[in-house]
Amino acid sequence: MSDDATLFTGSNAPRRADRTLERAIGAQVREMRRHADLSIGDLAAAAGISTGMLSKIETGQISASLGSLQAIAAALAVPMTTLFAGFEERRDASYVKAGQGVVIERRGTKVGHVYQLLGASLRGDVVIEPYLITLSADAVPYPSFQHEGLEFIYMLSGEVIYRHADQTFVLRPGDSLLFDSGALHGPETLTALPMTFLSVIVYARGAA
Repeated sequence: MSDDATLFTGSNAPRRADRTLERAIGAQVREMRRHADLSIGDLAAAAGISTGMLSKIETGQISASLGSLQAIAAALAVPMTTLFAGFEERRDASYVKAGQGVVIERRGTKVGHVYQLLGASLRGDVVIEPYLITLSADAVPYPSFQHEGLEFIYMLSGEVIYRHADQTFVLRPGDSLLFDSGALHGPETLTALPMTFLSVIVYARGAA
């Protein structure tokens, strides 16, 4: 192996593109435009530039002139320096010590279902919610959860017959299940209690 060899994980995620000033400014403009609930056409008109040019600025395809950036900043009612904020990258991390996950009530939660939130995605267009779920000895079945996105379950202890739409799955320690959480789902038969499993829910930020 050469000294400059790059190490990769087994993931199929694409390699991260080099961060350029143009891309950083474009991403910042796009994020601020969306936050202001403006379309590309709305912002372009307010800044006095063409929709095509603004689209190319947002995707980092061109280097915007200072005049264009000043006009965009004015239309967004922010200092022009704000548009450069994304160039100094921030890589967030969410760290939770053992036993310190935030206990929350999720929509549809029934008696005996305890949800500990183990972290939170802090930025970006995708929300990731990892939970450690414990069903105590007096827990009751609830196969009627339904929400946006995808969900991944990994069984740690106990045993359950888990329903997803018109299918059921027997889940024991080490088993996993990945599914579209827009369909009705949840623990239908609690075969061995107490039980614990990891649940990771992924959905688009702003989804209803």
